[in-house]
Amino acid sequence: MPKKIIFTDKAPKAIGPYSQAIQSGNLLFISGQIPFNPVTGEISDDISEQTRQVLENLKSILLAAGATPANVLKTTVFLKNLDDFNAMNAVYGEYFAVDAPARSTIEVSRIPRGALVEIEAVAVINHN
Repeated sequence: MPKKIIFTDKAPKAIGPYSQAIQSGNLLFISGQIPFNPVTGEISDDISEQTRQVLENLKSILLAAGATPANVLKTTVFLKNLDDFNAMNAVYGEYFAVDAPARSTIEVSRIPRGALVEIEAVAVINHN
């Protein structure tokens, strides 16, 4: 099955040899997004603001592929510190308030650019 590269300038550009997202058939695989603001180039120090920026980056990629957060099937959340779980979860719940996707949350020792959170996603794209 052929693959299609998804790119938007409304999310951070890849900082390595990978794509923001790949579509294969009706599946969309979104690379892990960090809280890098693509307009200002900044990363907040606050976990809630970082989570919001990560989810905005994911949303921008979804929109570029013709999808929305409602199309997300599965996410993986990487947290620098699991003590930030409740704050991350509160913001996450704003984006996935109904029929939330399956999710794993993992504490990791480091995230690129010193971020506190990174989220990757798999979505389904319904073409009519």
